[in-house]
Amino acid sequence: MRARNQFLAAVAVTGLAAGVGLVPFAFAQNATAQGAAVITQAQVAAGKTAYGQSCAGCHRANLAGGGDAPALGGPGFVSSWGNRSTKDLYQFIALSMPAGAPASLSEKTYTDITAYLLAANGAKMGATALTKTTDVKVSTIANGKMPAGLDKIAAAAPAGSGAATPQRNTNPSLRPPAFQLGHTVKGTVKDYVDVTDAMLRNPPDGEWLMYRRNYQGWSFSPLKQINAQNVKHLTLKWSWNMNEGGANQVTPIVHAGVIFLSNTSNTVQAIDARTGELIWENRLGPVSVISYGGTRSLAVYHDKVFVATTDAKIHALDARTGKEVWSHALGNPNNSNTGGVMVMRGKVVTGLTGCDNYSKNNCYISAFDADSGKPAWKFYTTALEGQPGGDTWNGLPNLLRGGGDTWIAGTYDPDLNTTYWGVAQTKPWFRASRKSGNAATLYSSSTLALNPDDGKLKWYFQHAPGESLDLDEVFERVLIDHGDQKTLMTIGKPGLLWKLDRETGKFLGVKETIFQNVFSKIDHKTGEVTYRSDILNQKTNEWFSSCPGPEGGHDWQATSYDQPDDLLIIPLSQSCVMIQGHDVEMKLGGGGTAASQKFFFMPGTHQNMGRLSAYRTSDMKRMWTWQQRSPFLSAVLSTGGGLAFVGDFDRHFKAVDAKTGKIVWQTRLGNTVQGYPVSFSLDGKQYIAVTTGLGGGSPQQKPTALLDEVHRAPTGNMLYVFALPDDE
Repeated sequence: MRARNQFLAAVAVTGLAAGVGLVPFAFAQNATAQGAAVITQAQVAAGKTAYGQSCAGCHRANLAGGGDAPALGGPGFVSSWGNRSTKDLYQFIALSMPAGAPASLSEKTYTDITAYLLAANGAKMGATALTKTTDVKVSTIANGKMPAGLDKIAAAAPAGSGAATPQRNTNPSLRPPAFQLGHTVKGTVKDYVDVTDAMLRNPPDGEWLMYRRNYQGWSFSPLKQINAQNVKHLTLKWSWNMNEGGANQVTPIVHAGVIFLSNTSNTVQAIDARTGELIWENRLGPVSVISYGGTRSLAVYHDKVFVATTDAKIHALDARTGKEVWSHALGNPNNSNTGGVMVMRGKVVTGLTGCDNYSKNNCYISAFDADSGKPAWKFYTTALEGQPGGDTWNGLPNLLRGGGDTWIAGTYDPDLNTTYWGVAQTKPWFRASRKSGNAATLYSSSTLALNPDDGKLKWYFQHAPGESLDLDEVFERVLIDHGDQKTLMTIGKPGLLWKLDRETGKFLGVKETIFQNVFSKIDHKTGEVTYRSDILNQKTNEWFSSCPGPEGGHDWQATSYDQPDDLLIIPLSQSCVMIQGHDVEMKLGGGGTAASQKFFFMPGTHQNMGRLSAYRTSDMKRMWTWQQRSPFLSAVLSTGGGLAFVGDFDRHFKAVDAKTGKIVWQTRLGNTVQGYPVSFSLDGKQYIAVTTGLGGGSPQQKPTALLDEVHRAPTGNMLYVFALPDDE
């Protein structure tokens, strides 16, 4: 494991997957003549098919990349790999791909895929076959230009070329299980009670009806049976194996004695919360083909369960039976949805992701009538030409306005009838790549305040105009009252904790929670941030340091507002990056994230990636903090019992004293503790539910490569339910 990770650290600058390391990988070119063919047509044909089945889910069929998966064709690929060898390229792919199932293909398949990537970037085909030891400088055979006719080559491949199906590694633990779609388990939830607007505004203490439990996004349960004195007796009551494959980052929704659970491959289940017995299951599909993009939360309202799926559709299921009632498309086939949904005043509101590449379909937040599924409104999160904010894109046409994804669901103030959403960064990540200059590119990296009835913008606050290093501000907006003042607090990847007036959007305060070197100045009167001069004056194909890096000082792992102590408890990550922006094609399908990364431990942390901190929200004073080797991969759950629960990359699930941060209980689960822990009660007993899982973007990829000593199984998506012993 250590040798493998050291290799990944050395070559991860390519950006094929998030990688590590600051040492350039050595290149040794053999005697092969410049421009000579080192791949065959048969290899390319087989590799094209294998790429489509094992790689295109992340990197796209046209090699344009998307999300955390960079482009594998064009100038960005040559920029990353031109000075390296074909041997290095093969070894990197064979050791680390496909994402989520590394080393799961055969040597032949990896060789074929490598050959196809070289051909797609202009390498000539001939009689000499590529092998895993072929050692040729990539730039001597590839120029980043896809030759005409390559899209037809598979059909012309000779018989027996192996173009039909990628050959899998013989290790059975790395094979995905057979998966049947449809309403696979039929049953009925007994004693179901329709969820009303009043219940959503004031959730019953023993239930968890939405993402982060209440409209304000607190991730706090008032239940207090489990406390700092008796938590040491917490014991496992039951567990449930979830779907494997894909990214597992879910929130168990608990109502009427039932856990409604989203799984990978867009599967929804109803489980008896007392016994763990499956009541019904609907596998909506499609089957997950990528290891990120988990469905983070469901919503329940009236007699329905709502889920937004990774193929950019929204579905309404009958809560009693799991039968589909209606569905509606959210975007095009390149889009997705991972943030979950919220129901407000009879409307299902959700975001959209997958807006990395240049498209005629810009990102937006949308709403649907909960009963009928009829579309209600859209708000475009990339300000378009001729619209307010449309002049903040340096004259770029709508086609070249990428990004603005909303991959974390918002919060809601019923009294103000306002919903608050964070918006991700502009794509490509680097302003030099996207040619936006120092333009603000609204509404990227902003907080939006919208009317949920019609989607009209009430106000916005842009945290980082023209964001340029994949340090977005898309995460939870927590709503907290301080006397008569209604505030909103949020923290994004730069690790800056923000406080805004949620009625007006007025800036109230900002606090640095971890080391950062991105902003040379932060105005504490206005909230204006100033990038370092080299970032402002950047050019493509130049390296820049960024602390924190794209893992984020804070990412999707949500904060928790411990109301009794007025503490916002924040899971933080501590890693940095050397990052380089690439040139992109300024046309339909071009763009993408377009960057390479080399990342490393944050200075001053003694190579501890995880930090847990608590801030008093009234004055933003830090009350306690501590760090550990592994980063936290779950949200924080705080409870009325004075506890905060959190899980980490190295499989530990902990309870800490919310006032002091002292660890008072911990256990080790089967895999990375990942998702959103919840608490609920049945028959007078309090339960804690938490999931484990694999898959995900930077928060999974960075520690995978940096923490050599952490060993994890290739499977392990599970739901665990804990409680005190019956005699407690």
